[in-house]
Amino acid sequence: MYKYLFGPVPSRRLGMSLGVDLVPHKVCSLNCVYCECGRTTKLTTERKEYIPYDGVVQELTDYLSNNPHPDYITFSGSGEPTLNSRIGDVLHFIKTHSKTPVAVLTNGTLFYDKDVRKELLEADVVLPSLDAAEDLAFRKINRPWRELNIPRYIQGLVDFRNEYKGQIWLEVLIIPGLNDTKENLQALKAAFLKINPEEIQLNTLDRPGTVANIRTATRKELQEIVDFWNLPHVKIIAPAPDRKKIVSYRDDMESAILETIRRRPCTLEDMHKILGLHINEINKYLDVLEDEGNIISVREKRGLFYKDVR
Repeated sequence: MYKYLFGPVPSRRLGMSLGVDLVPHKVCSLNCVYCECGRTTKLTTERKEYIPYDGVVQELTDYLSNNPHPDYITFSGSGEPTLNSRIGDVLHFIKTHSKTPVAVLTNGTLFYDKDVRKELLEADVVLPSLDAAEDLAFRKINRPWRELNIPRYIQGLVDFRNEYKGQIWLEVLIIPGLNDTKENLQALKAAFLKINPEEIQLNTLDRPGTVANIRTATRKELQEIVDFWNLPHVKIIAPAPDRKKIVSYRDDMESAILETIRRRPCTLEDMHKILGLHINEINKYLDVLEDEGNIISVREKRGLFYKDVR
């Protein structure tokens, strides 16, 4: 078992993706209401070497020497990867030791920092998020570190677009009632035109987030937003069951999770401790299991529990 790598996991956007986690669980600049990894425990914009470079490189060397290469190596995990001050060094190591393309999943909030932008220039694909372009909606849905604001956030993405030669796939996650007003959608469209990403990926909740009383947008609602924007390169992300079509989707992983839940209801953290799997790895399979109706999620005092439906 690796400490800083996880997967490969089936990704709707990246095929089989080997995850690289550069920050401890839930160290992030945002505390989004929809985060499937749970509440942010350390809300910060402080950059430092949260996870040691030497440890990550040692694991990458071992993995790349002993396993088939995945479709992507992806900086992701259960926090914001650009908070790690050595993300650029890890990215450079991968690019000089592997031909596998590298993706960076990021909330994009730190792109106002020219050092962050420079450190990501070797990536093949960067997938930042932008859920709101108005300050009130931003604070309601993303609950940011107090010093972050929308103008600086968007300008950082624009500056990155002007410096970066790779692909930018901009993700927008819709929570009905929080960021889908006409005013916010118009503000988002204006931001898209400035950022000019190769793709705009429209998404919504797969499973419950960190707070109650938020819901998934329907396919019809998402399509109405696409029609409202009337922009090229906007796509609605495929539903979770489509992940089963990805080559090497692991039925044994699905079975292990199901068997664990059948013994007793578990939280995501419970399954992480029992199975020894990374939280993001478990999440990928939970999405499919819940969408297929094999499990249900129930919010209780200690958190969100997953239960077998049998």
